[in-house]
Amino acid sequence: MLEKIVKIENKLGLHARAAAKIVTLSSKYKSKITIFNGKKSADAKSIMKILMLSAPKGTLLKVKASGEDESKAIIELEKLINSKFKEE
Repeated sequence: MLEKIVKIENKLGLHARAAAKIVTLSSKYKSKITIFNGKKSADAKSIMKILMLSAPKGTLLKVKASGEDESKAIIELEKLINSKFKEE
């Protein structure tokens, strides 16, 4: 199992379009991927669960992946989030 802390930097936070990008990317991997905002957690392959994390700009999220492609999944999700979801 791998985990990484990432910071939401885009001005709109983890909104619907950003959450959809996470789901699309996460769905490419066989690994189980979970995103945590404090005590709240969400399956990274479920848009509704991700939106319920309520993560505005500046939020620190923990991303955990477990499975055969966990390393690639973590790296790509970190890139997506750090790129501000390619929105800015």
